[in-house]
Formats: sequence, structure tokens, C-alpha cells
Amino acid sequence: MGKNILLLTGSPRKGGNSDLMADAFMEGAVESGNTVVKFETAFTDINGCTACNACYSNGNACVFDDDFNDLAPQLEEADIVVFCTPLYWYSFPAQLKAAIDKMYSFIVGNRQPKIKECYLLVCGEEGDEKGFDGIVKSYELILTYMKWTSKGILLVPGVIEKGDIKKTKALEKAKEMGRIV
Repeated sequence: MGKNILLLTGSPRKGGNSDLMADAFMEGAVESGNTVVKFETAFTDINGCTACNACYSNGNACVFDDDFNDLAPQLEEADIVVFCTPLYWYSFPAQLKAAIDKMYSFIVGNRQPKIKECYLLVCGEEGDEKGFDGIVKSYELILTYMKWTSKGILLVPGVIEKGDIKKTKALEKAKEMGRIV
């Protein structure tokens, strides 16, 4: 039986490097009989968390009416969450970070998503993997806090221009990661 996978992307660039990587992961996962929902945070309206602690008090994850209320049920039903993103200033892009921040609603609302496993796929212009230390550390701390298990990390340095990732083995690696979820 396949797993329910929620693929959260952070790039506002359609057809860009991380978008291609997300599609490769998704292709591999679907080929293996999994269900994948790709949620593109850059094309949503998710505001930052205000820490009002009113989460779920009106039936929605967030009392403010934004697109996190569409994302929250998908997070609750996913078996696996995949963060696939470009590297922005050594961490997550603001659009994806806003969605991550609003996962706070599960703690306040005393709700536990089904998620047990997680992946991180990230690419960026940094010339070596050392430049990815910030996003990797954030990812690891999220996993520890949420009691999720990392199933894999794919870091792709040295890509900036749209399509640069095609000159690497990253798309093959992402597809293989999707196959073995």
C-alpha cells in the first residue's frame, strides 16, 4: 500500500531547479504506488504566525483566513512530508518558512499530524555543501521537535540559472529517493 506524501516547495520560479527536483521526486514516488500532493507555497497566501495562540479555536488551524487553512488538513493526513526548495540566505525561502512556522498550530491545537518521515531536497548557487549548513540544521531541529525521522537529504550546490540542475545527477537522485519512500 502506498503512502500519502505531501511535497512542500518553496520556489517562486516555475520550471526552476528546485521545481524540477520536486517533479523528479514526485515522479519516482508515483511510479512506486504512492500518492503525492505538490503544494507550492510560493503561489499561496500564507502569512507569518503571530503567536496569538488561538489556533483551532474557530475550527480552522489558523484564526486568520489564509491558505494555511488549506494546507493544515493535508499536513494532518500525510505520512511523509518533503521539503523541496532553493536555498535562500542559507535557509528556507520566506514563503515556505511561513508554512513551517504555522505548523505551530498543531502544538497549540493539541493535534498530531500522521507524519512520521521527512525529506529535505535543496539546491542553490553556493559552491559547496557547507553553505547549506543553516537549512540542514533547521531541518534537523524541526525533525527532533516533531519526532519525525529523516529519510534523506539531497543537497545540490552550484546551481543558479534555470535548468542548471539538468547538468548534475540531482534529478536522477531525487527520482530514486521518491521511488524508495
